Amino acid sequence: MLIELFDWLKATFGDFPGANLLDFLSVRTGVAIIVSLLLSIVTGGRIIRYLRRQQIGESVRDLGLEGQLEKKGTPTMGGVIILLAILLPCLLFARLDNVYLVTMLVATVWMGAIGFIDDYLKIKHKNKDGLAGKFKIMGQIGLGLLVALIMLLSEQVVVRMNVSQAEADGITAEQRVGEAVTVTLDDGTTVERANYRTTLTNVPFLKGSVLTYANIFGIGRQLAWVIFVPLIVFIVTAVSNAANLTDGLDGLATGTSAIIAGTLAVFAYVGSNAIAANYLGILHLPGTQELVVFSGCLFGACLGFLWHNSFPAAVFMGDTGSLALGGIIAALAIMLRKELLIPILCGIFVIENLSVIAQVSYFKYTKKKYGAGRRILRMSPLHHHYQKGGMSEVKIVIRFWIIGILLAVATILTLKLR
Repeated sequence: MLIELFDWLKATFGDFPGANLLDFLSVRTGVAIIVSLLLSIVTGGRIIRYLRRQQIGESVRDLGLEGQLEKKGTPTMGGVIILLAILLPCLLFARLDNVYLVTMLVATVWMGAIGFIDDYLKIKHKNKDGLAGKFKIMGQIGLGLLVALIMLLSEQVVVRMNVSQAEADGITAEQRVGEAVTVTLDDGTTVERANYRTTLTNVPFLKGSVLTYANIFGIGRQLAWVIFVPLIVFIVTAVSNAANLTDGLDGLATGTSAIIAGTLAVFAYVGSNAIAANYLGILHLPGTQELVVFSGCLFGACLGFLWHNSFPAAVFMGDTGSLALGGIIAALAIMLRKELLIPILCGIFVIENLSVIAQVSYFKYTKKKYGAGRRILRMSPLHHHYQKGGMSEVKIVIRFWIIGILLAVATILTLKLR
């Protein structure tokens, strides 16, 4: 929005001091982070006071955890703070004609709305049931379908690559968007490059190795959607639910999401930059520079919310925040063609999800076999296992953050470890 305003001012009044500042991606991203963070802190305080006045508090089941009952009545639905701190700065500092940005804004509102309805029903009926699980899943599947279809059909969602490389990867001229251009390299040689609409994605740890879903099982380009669409739906659903499960201790999901957002900002920047992408041997994705701004807004919003959500939390994000964060992160990784890195980057989310699956599966198996269910963990998700063992909430959260940072570093290292 501000970009259009500055363009109009330059066209009307000519150059003026600072007129070109918003042309720089680094400036837009930096300012967006600051605005998101401050907006989250300032509006967060006002929203928390409003939630308290309306007596919109968390209902707590007694699970026998230390300090758990003290959290009863803490304002919930604080995810609204995160959503506002993402959306408003994006509208101000990003280019609104960019399909990647528009997709992420829709994903934010979409998942935020599902989480908001869930939280509203919990508060209305004074229980923890909320929105029926099947409706949550339907919403997540809907977002996954939307993202997959945009990736498959939009002519703005392309990979720029050498024509010779495209031919070697089995990408046909029919998939080309626009005309090929001749580019002169630093060594004086020339190559032909063009934009292609394709399901191509980088394979981590393997130099120059790419995967196109059209080649899996030899199904061909026309049937690539048969694998691609279900995979995208699965990723969105799994990561959204995993983030929801992770949101069980003060600041755990918020801090973990901030770490992931910062990492995805790095991938968005190098993927959108032709020189960086060529040097690192990754896919060049024109247009994804706006996802740097979006990732910056997500990072700032999470840090600002952590101001209120750190132990002892003055507000909980609720499903409004946790379902949205998971869906946003999944969609963002997919748009950047880094879906194969999710098990590493979102390792905290993944292990929390797997701990629940393992606990429930083992309990059902042993109950059927021995007549009485047995448990692998003291309690699931994993963070409650340590809490049940007497570890303090703060220590658990900080240690999980440290692991999250290590996983983020490992994810970034995949750019060079090939």
